[in-house]
Amino acid sequence: GRGRRARGATEASRRGWGGGARANPARAEPGGLARCRYRRRPAMKSKGKNVPKEGLKGPEVCTDPTMLATYAMGVNYFKEGPEVALKPDSEYPDWLFKIHLGPPKKLEELDPNSIEYWRRLRKYNTWHRNRLKKGKKL
Repeated sequence: GRGRRARGATEASRRGWGGGARANPARAEPGGLARCRYRRRPAMKSKGKNVPKEGLKGPEVCTDPTMLATYAMGVNYFKEGPEVALKPDSEYPDWLFKIHLGPPKKLEELDPNSIEYWRRLRKYNTWHRNRLKKGKKL
């Protein structure tokens, strides 16, 4: 009846098949042998600590000034094909040239009525709290 079953017990554990594919005949491979599916093959051993890695090389860097002035080098994500040509400034939106590319502004330089000010203040307060939790000097 219901009173004998343990709460949360599965059919496999009630029948004594707790070992997965090895103990459960229903999970055996077609050849009749049960295979342990949770084991991984051992990883390949490295040849040594000081052996340099082969294969991974970064992209080629273009140093030609005329190519850098007329094309967006490295923007084309296709393996083959020409680089993307730069258009005149009039074809790009105005906000693109208004983006601040320098280091982030300090809290004192920001307007207190802007969202950037409050985001920066929240970040500073988070840093302050984290330093206090660590027990380091401010």
